[in-house]
Amino acid sequence: MIIVTGGAGFIGSAFVWKLNAEGIDDIVIVDRLGTSEKWKNLVGLRYTDYLHRDAFLNMVTDDAVPFEVSAIVHMGACSSTIERDADFLWTNNFAYTRTLAAWALKRHTRFIYASSAATYGDGTQGFSDDHEKIPALKPINMYGYSKQVFDLWVLRQKLASQVAGIKFFNVFGPNEYHKGDMASVIFKSFHQIKQTGQVKLFKSYLPQYDDGGQMRDFVYVKDCVNAIWWLLQNPGVNGIFNLGTGRARTWNDLLNAVFNAMDIEPNIEYIEMPESLRNQYQYFTQAEMTKLRSAGCPAAFSSLEDSVKDYITRYLQKSDPHLGNS
Repeated sequence: MIIVTGGAGFIGSAFVWKLNAEGIDDIVIVDRLGTSEKWKNLVGLRYTDYLHRDAFLNMVTDDAVPFEVSAIVHMGACSSTIERDADFLWTNNFAYTRTLAAWALKRHTRFIYASSAATYGDGTQGFSDDHEKIPALKPINMYGYSKQVFDLWVLRQKLASQVAGIKFFNVFGPNEYHKGDMASVIFKSFHQIKQTGQVKLFKSYLPQYDDGGQMRDFVYVKDCVNAIWWLLQNPGVNGIFNLGTGRARTWNDLLNAVFNAMDIEPNIEYIEMPESLRNQYQYFTQAEMTKLRSAGCPAAFSSLEDSVKDYITRYLQKSDPHLGNS
């Protein structure tokens, strides 16, 4: 049995979709559905059971998990970069992960977990996933710090040779529809363009970046789940790895790709960024991908233009855009 925590969320449900495509449905999904629309991500997917995250944690702490587990793919976390409740983030993103990791390691069970490129902070320390450089990173929000703390725990406990952590960069694609403010700019801009024919982007406040010239490493969720699948198939490959394309692109590039996929002439308005975000804004991210590739991962990534076109034409423009129905 494979446990996928956050299995109704964005990357988690996409990975269940990938497992199904590989003929695997002995899957237990762990999540918290609440009143959100995440449940729609499960429609069309094949899995054995669903457990509330608290119920699963109780099973783990009581040593009462009622089935054999071959792997835990831990994608469950609060992914909001603007969450202000530090205690919640500490409990949900660090303590929960630590408990699951300890349980898995005790049983020699494959453990793959989600870290984040938010750990790199403003980028002044670079974007190297070299274990010796990770302790020097200084996240600029509590979300990034909650991910950094677990990475540091792995390194200090000398567990990097036994688990696989993934620092996701700017992931976009189907099944992010429930994420609200945390949904990708592609998702938001698609709907802005449909409603107004225009997209609004934050201005740049650094002279070296033109408006819309701020850069990110945008990576398609389908490419991400291929990499996770490879890690699942190669349990001897461990450590903390970046997962991005390795090529930064501008917001203008991204939005031009959206307009082109929708066959609409680009129309971008640059607006003021809220004061509260200016000190937490990343102007440049780009994954160093040498480490994962050197480990043997094929790590093939679609171009930004092809990924955006696939997302828009095969999903966003459909009446039921979820991966399980594609």
